Amino acid sequence: MRTVRFFGLYVVMLSLLILSPVKMVYAEMARYNVDPDHSTVGFSVTHMTVSKTTGRFMDFTGFIEMDTDSMTVKAIEANIKTESVNTNHKKRDEHLKTEDFFDVKKYPAMTFKMKSYHKTGDEYTVIGDLTLHGVTKEISLVGNLNGVNKDPWGNMRAGFTAKGKINRKDFGINWNKVLDNGGLLVGDEVLLTLDIECIKAK
Repeated sequence: MRTVRFFGLYVVMLSLLILSPVKMVYAEMARYNVDPDHSTVGFSVTHMTVSKTTGRFMDFTGFIEMDTDSMTVKAIEANIKTESVNTNHKKRDEHLKTEDFFDVKKYPAMTFKMKSYHKTGDEYTVIGDLTLHGVTKEISLVGNLNGVNKDPWGNMRAGFTAKGKINRKDFGINWNKVLDNGGLLVGDEVLLTLDIECIKAK
């Protein structure tokens, strides 16, 4: 009798497992496109060893593919128009567009494409290829996902901040002037600063 009862209970449980819907949890990778109206691609470089000159690029596109629940990232890509450089000084900007620096006619864009990343706590270190001035070099960007929220029009938005450093000479941008004291007019190290807001693609 016990064997019959046990077998009957087994059949009931098996039926429930078969008939009941099984909920599987999958990472939902979604594409978030950069919103240039709420984003900044900036940089700064030492001037005469005594101060920093800052600037930004006004024309850029990009996206990130990620799952905001599991905080995992699949891809990051960006395209930045070098002619859109803006340091709030017309004469300096015109010089930056020449062959001495960005050479915008020959190299109209710089690009970034993620190769890998790792996460430590809330901080992401992204490794990717930066192509600038016809040269491709691997660089690191360290940053954070600031949060995800829905705007008043029903769009999901995500915000990111990141920083990195490059040496402009690594990309063949070598122009400089020697000062009377032996120093240089423009520093070689360039600090990159990114404040990015993205909209989830529909």
